[in-house]
Amino acid sequence: MTKTPHKKQPIGVFDSGIGGLTVANAINRYLPKEEIIYFGDTAHLPYGDKSADAIRYYCLKIVKFLLERDCKMIVIACNSASSAAYNVLVDFFPGEAIFVNVVDPLVAGVVEKNYRKIGVIATKATIRSDVYQRKLRELQPGLKVAALATPLLAPMIEEGYFDNRVSQVVIETYLSNKAFEDIEALLLACTHYPLIQTDIADFLGEGVEVLDSTLFTIRDIENKLRKQDLLNDEKKNAHQFYVSDYTQSFEETTRLFYNEHLQLDHYAIW
Repeated sequence: MTKTPHKKQPIGVFDSGIGGLTVANAINRYLPKEEIIYFGDTAHLPYGDKSADAIRYYCLKIVKFLLERDCKMIVIACNSASSAAYNVLVDFFPGEAIFVNVVDPLVAGVVEKNYRKIGVIATKATIRSDVYQRKLRELQPGLKVAALATPLLAPMIEEGYFDNRVSQVVIETYLSNKAFEDIEALLLACTHYPLIQTDIADFLGEGVEVLDSTLFTIRDIENKLRKQDLLNDEKKNAHQFYVSDYTQSFEETTRLFYNEHLQLDHYAIW
């Protein structure tokens, strides 16, 4: 790295909204000494229906914001942003931070299991990018991948419709797709989807493993920090949570993703 990082620097985490708080919460649980600065681009959510160019523009601006706050690592806690912007961000900010996306850790975890056929559900942007299909086939050429855009799920979750009849009907409608016949695993390729993982597993039954990126991403974060001797071993500062557009409903919904009430600070990045 061109800069000399130190252990006490925070980890920057960002998403198109507040769904990435599932990743931030996992960092807080598994790496409790790390300070987190979170940015949710609520002014532009969802990224799933935006063009790749628009997503890249948003991400460049957000990463600049996080680097100005001295983050040692940037976690792209959004599959749409990871698929559209990860390589651009690494090239645009060389040596300024360690970058982690949520796609590669999940792909690596799937390949370890040597499935024959899997399903992937995600936003339109993630499915359109072909990132999961391409990466999985590169690493495991014989793997069959059935991918489906499920654009109703993220807004449904943010409105609190999960673990009820509404979510069950939507999930059943999507997952009854014939392309998912005989899958051995289903990848939840959106950071919102862990909140409906139980509903999905109940519908698919015991024969299908349901995987999300959260724990795989935490493992990647820890490995990269440990490799560069950047794991914080002292008392952390308080976490900070920013959004680009504030409403009371966003603040109320954060409890769904983070399991506790958070104060969101409005920062007019745009």
